[in-house]
Amino acid sequence: MKKFFVLLVLFALPIIAYMFFASGQNNFAKLPVLTENVNDVAEFEDLEGNSVSLEDKISIVAFFGENLDDLKGNTFNLDQKILEKYYEFNDFQFVVVLPGEAREEAKKFKDEFSGISETEKWKFIFGSSAEIKETFKSFDTPHTLEGTYTPYVFIVDKDLNLRGRDDDEDFGKVYGYDSRSVAELSDKMNDDVKVILAEYRLALKKNNAERKNN
Repeated sequence: MKKFFVLLVLFALPIIAYMFFASGQNNFAKLPVLTENVNDVAEFEDLEGNSVSLEDKISIVAFFGENLDDLKGNTFNLDQKILEKYYEFNDFQFVVVLPGEAREEAKKFKDEFSGISETEKWKFIFGSSAEIKETFKSFDTPHTLEGTYTPYVFIVDKDLNLRGRDDDEDFGKVYGYDSRSVAELSDKMNDDVKVILAEYRLALKKNNAERKNN
């Protein structure tokens, strides 16, 4: 029995090691780029009249229209399932693109939530309907806007690339994540945000190590 056990261990150990490292490589793979060079939003203004850019940030971008009920429900889902886990990352932001007429309602909503959420990470920005549609069009997704609203939210990297999945088991390609679905946010989107943040952390460590060696 002892010889059999030793042989089993010797046979199984290399297979287990291979599966472990293969799994690790998959977990730390880069999140696929689905659309390159989406439009920046620097021409939009936030609640304080300042410009907000997607460059050099990992951004969750939402187009939530002018209906405050949609804004409340979708933003609350995102905050609970995604944003509260990653607020500590300085390069991470949540950008909500809205038409100008939603400005006052958005301000009230942000003030209401400030006691229970890290709302300084929420960037409400405002533009015309034409500007919003042009920005959304640059994302080049199969989703559509209803006026200036879609429930889908998007991951944009520091180089203005739209990230997502190109071989999802359920949808094939995933350009955006349905903010109405707690399950989709908790499962697919949370995993993908982890991947892109890990990707940038590893790149930063590599750059720091190279600088030390030089």
